[in-house]
Amino acid sequence: MTNTAAEQAPKPETSSRAVTETVNGSHHFVIQGYSLAKGMGVGKHIASDNFAVGGYQWAIYFYPDGKNPEDNSAYVSVFIALASEGTDVRALFELTLLDQSGKGKHKVHSHFDRSLESGPYTLKYRGSMWGYKRFFRRSLLETSDYLKDDCLKINCTVGVVVSAIHCSRLHSIQVPESDIGSQFGMLLDNLEGSDVTFLVGGEKFHAHKLVLAARSPFFRSKFLVSSEEEKHEVIINDLEPKVFKVTIFPMLLMPP
Repeated sequence: MTNTAAEQAPKPETSSRAVTETVNGSHHFVIQGYSLAKGMGVGKHIASDNFAVGGYQWAIYFYPDGKNPEDNSAYVSVFIALASEGTDVRALFELTLLDQSGKGKHKVHSHFDRSLESGPYTLKYRGSMWGYKRFFRRSLLETSDYLKDDCLKINCTVGVVVSAIHCSRLHSIQVPESDIGSQFGMLLDNLEGSDVTFLVGGEKFHAHKLVLAARSPFFRSKFLVSSEEEKHEVIINDLEPKVFKVTIFPMLLMPP
């Protein structure tokens, strides 16, 4: 038995590639007047302005008296919250309390650049948070180089996990945007190929019958439908040439 031509023809091969990566963004949050924020109550927070990363809004929550009532205000708490609508948003986070002494000994809690046993953190809905109830013991914080001039500085980095499928394509053709408007504009200034003339107040305006027929049902009937041998002149007596040139003529020859 011999194979048919169709069976012998090479079969096309396609491929695809799944790419999962993070879209990263950072926000710098300055908390001025730390001593005045103390005593606002356990579970109450100071929020940063919302910032956008990966198509979602985020905010930093700082709890000067802690988030957990069981800690009896012994710790400050810091969290990152999903501040916009979202479902099962997967992300990596990094919280950094800046050392303001210039020694660079920042306090860093990070998901980045380390192995994650359970993968990125998942935020289920708007208001979901990731962070630390016991971010720093208050007694140590208040005598440290992280607090200077009654001010704390926190950097937050969010990496939203996104996935995309890249498929093989035989050809990729860049289609330029249409410039038909400028091309029609050139016809107004170029007399080459013109086959009809408007006579307006003794002044001549050259045009093209096919363009006029495409733009106007009246001229389509006059130039294309009628079997009579029409003259190649259109006389307009009740309009000044200047008005015709600025208003009517461009409207007839230019696309909307």
